[in-house]
Amino acid sequence: MDPLDDSHLQWELDVVPGLSTPGDFLFGGCGLAAGIVALEVASARPTVWATAQYLSFAPTGTRLHLDVKLAAIGRRTTQARTIGSVNGNEILTVNGAFGEPQGALHSVWVEPPVVDRPENCPQRGLFASTTETIVDKIETRQALGRTFEEMGVADTIQPGPSKSAIWARVPGHLGMEAAALAVFGDLVAGGVSQAVGRPTHGSSLDNTLRVVALEPTEWVLCDIHAFANSRGYAQGQAFLWSEGGRLLATASQSMSVRPTE
Repeated sequence: MDPLDDSHLQWELDVVPGLSTPGDFLFGGCGLAAGIVALEVASARPTVWATAQYLSFAPTGTRLHLDVKLAAIGRRTTQARTIGSVNGNEILTVNGAFGEPQGALHSVWVEPPVVDRPENCPQRGLFASTTETIVDKIETRQALGRTFEEMGVADTIQPGPSKSAIWARVPGHLGMEAAALAVFGDLVAGGVSQAVGRPTHGSSLDNTLRVVALEPTEWVLCDIHAFANSRGYAQGQAFLWSEGGRLLATASQSMSVRPTE
């Protein structure tokens, strides 16, 4: 992704296969991540929270244009937004707050689930695709719940618990930024499959990331809580933990859901 001017208010992102879903359009988490990068650079401040609303699809092979607006610049916090478009058609909007850390107080009132190490957990399995997609870039392992293969072999649908957990990483990437967490936060849809009891396809309507504290970690544990699935729409949340058990961020999502064919 590249800025188009020195003010960093105009950006462009090529929607390459590695950022795309098996359906050949931009992965929702990557759209939020792109907006976060543009807004963090333009504001010169780290993310406090950011939310994306998805209005349409950016097909693979197109170029996403991001137009940044710094709406309110305070002494500590900047409120900002960006609109992403393809050929003049609005695709997504990202709104957020970006602020300077302040104070020494740090309290977390939730705890990570007890799970095995990533290397001891089974791979989740992949959706079939003839080309490279985002699922080829992210390695995921099922820490709690069933893999896609285990759900797919059942003769009948067997609903599972509403809580599941996934270890996720981008191999070779040892740092941790808000943009990377935005991509992992889009894994909330996997928790809906666990609760429903069969693989489902979720089209994101929104993604929200709320940053707690960042630290380097190879793997991120996505502690997913599926809330509800009704009338073809589902909602859920994930707590994103480092390997060391530090809460990095929370992510929430609404999606349109249908069974995977």
